[in-house]
Amino acid sequence: MQTIIETINLSKTVAAPEGELTILKNVSMSISEGSSVAIVGSSGSGKSTLLGLLAGLDTPSAGKVIMDGEDFSTLDEDGRALVRAGRVGFVFQSFQLVHGLSALENVMLPMELAGQDDARERAQQILAQVGLSQRGGHYPAQLSGGEQQRVAIARAFAVQPKILFADEPTGNLDQKTGASIIELLFNMNNHSKTTLVLVTHDNNLANQCGVHYQLEAGQLV
Repeated sequence: MQTIIETINLSKTVAAPEGELTILKNVSMSISEGSSVAIVGSSGSGKSTLLGLLAGLDTPSAGKVIMDGEDFSTLDEDGRALVRAGRVGFVFQSFQLVHGLSALENVMLPMELAGQDDARERAQQILAQVGLSQRGGHYPAQLSGGEQQRVAIARAFAVQPKILFADEPTGNLDQKTGASIIELLFNMNNHSKTTLVLVTHDNNLANQCGVHYQLEAGQLV
């Protein structure tokens, strides 16, 4: 399979009161198009930092990230955003919905930003796919945690991304709700044939991925 994300000797250090702190050190990995990848490790191992670097949301101290043939080290912040546009979707632990917008409007938002003419129709279709066709007019505060995460998943898949990044997508949910979100996430991913890259503490979630990368103290093991 074709490689869609590659890292070469990726490192991240930050200044700390006690001196320079190494968060990631010489991480080299390759992610194939259409695969499902879990990045696991204990708290503080560098998982979320790695996810942010893979997505081009942050810049490394050393090394490279190459996404879909684009070398992030040659791009500024606007250039990385252009690479992500239409190619990347995100699902976060804290849902990250816009509270002043309804569920339908939240799903429409990335499509409208991309200039899609059929944003409303497409959003209604994808809300139906996640089982929320009757909740489109409700605002995030009127939805349960599980429903908010379903809206977030619908929004992430709305632009039909090549890559979906998920950061602890079940972290704020109870076990039963989390299990239903896991099932939905993988069903949507299989249907869309998206490359899924997720960070998780949830072994049930990680075990459904085809590839596991484990981080310990910022290094792959």
